[in-house]
Amino acid sequence: MDSPELVRCIETATLAPSLHNSQPWRFRLTGEEIEVYADHDRQLDVLDPDGRELLVSVGAAVFTLRLALRRAGRIPQLAVLPDPGRPDLVAVIRPGSAAQPSAAVLELADAIERRHTNRQPFLPKVVPADAIEELRAAAGHEGAALTIAGAASRTVIAGLGREAERRLRARDGYRAEMGRWTRPVAHRRDGVPSAAYGPWDALERLPMRDFGLVHAPRQRRSEVFEKWPTIAVLTTGADGPADWIRAGQALQRVLLVATRRHLATTPISQPVEIPGIREVLTDRRAGRFAQMVIRLGYGPPAPATPRRPIAEVLSDRAASHRAGNGGTP
Repeated sequence: MDSPELVRCIETATLAPSLHNSQPWRFRLTGEEIEVYADHDRQLDVLDPDGRELLVSVGAAVFTLRLALRRAGRIPQLAVLPDPGRPDLVAVIRPGSAAQPSAAVLELADAIERRHTNRQPFLPKVVPADAIEELRAAAGHEGAALTIAGAASRTVIAGLGREAERRLRARDGYRAEMGRWTRPVAHRRDGVPSAAYGPWDALERLPMRDFGLVHAPRQRRSEVFEKWPTIAVLTTGADGPADWIRAGQALQRVLLVATRRHLATTPISQPVEIPGIREVLTDRRAGRFAQMVIRLGYGPPAPATPRRPIAEVLSDRAASHRAGNGGTP
């Protein structure tokens, strides 16, 4: 593959989801090798002090890059955490042998540009069983598991999410960190814009993050959300950096399959941002470590969030190690 085509694939990878749309990744192109780095300057210290969600976000970009290469007619070769001496180097991907992409690959790749986090109320409509099975298979394909909550566990998860939100708001620096990533700035290319905040759940059944908390408290509106949401928990078999990257790849595959099935999705991370609450969702004996909660359903179109230009994320040097206070766009 020539460099312009590889750059286009990298640009597609930047459409992956990330915590607060922080886009904590950097890419380096050496010949045909694409190095993917974690950009710790974009880590959210209050919500993600150990960098777990940062690596989940980078993992989502890794999967998106793999899929972009596959759409371009190459079978990607992936090495995760290939160099212990460079812990910020998350993955190295090479375009392998040529292979015509299948119709299924093209359909999934076409969903990349259409996938957006949807924070609106969903319709009171059941997600079909065959769609659920396809989502489970998508997670399994990436070495993770997706469990759909039953009526009782759904109520428990929603309650845990609300408690997590309450505890997060009480943390020192929470509002300041939220403010940094929702601050309205002209021509901003990261963070959560006001169009993507979404309303507040009038009945407070769902733990929806209130992105209007800092900059638009008077403009916040409330709406009634679905009474019986479809909630899924994404888990991995272990809980180290490689598993967090795996979780990100599985998360993005699940979200893209859902998008292809015309489902709206909302990753809900509050329950896994409080260690004690995350532990409740984790079953260590069964090897199920909770990595993300996902809300699924049918909703109105969601707006796209901005992306940093390729010149900011692609360079001929490795991402620098973190120095000082990061997380500020």
